[in-house]
Amino acid sequence: MTTPLYNRDILRLAASIPHQRRLERPQASARRRSPVCGSEVVVDVELGPDGRIGALGQEVKACALGQASAALMGAHAVGATPAELAAARDALAAFLAGNRGDPGAWPGLDSLAVARPFAARHASILLAFEAAAAAAEEAAAAAPAAAGAA
Repeated sequence: MTTPLYNRDILRLAASIPHQRRLERPQASARRRSPVCGSEVVVDVELGPDGRIGALGQEVKACALGQASAALMGAHAVGATPAELAAARDALAAFLAGNRGDPGAWPGLDSLAVARPFAARHASILLAFEAAAAAAEEAAAAAPAAAGAA
């Protein structure tokens, strides 16, 4: 028997997206959109003085799989480094594509394994991680310039 694509775990995650608000003054923001399904995610970040994500905001307009992925990203992004977000994005992409056997170290991503056979869903699943990694990278790149200007 196969596990349904939109199972109870996916739907539970989709209904529990943390940080569902845009930040007032983010250091960086990134928007990602799937041309396949029209799902869209915007992620705002602020880095703390240690270079880790100190605040996160997200606006998610996606299918249940994209929402579930955004919930997993948002649940563990605060305190993560830009490199950790990029590694999670890359591991998840490789996992979905069948290029690695596990989704990496980011907590909970194994719940998205049911979507591996559905390539058309992969873009939506990756949106939150792509946007978060891009925003964190942009914020980190700007941080030395902002510190030098102070």
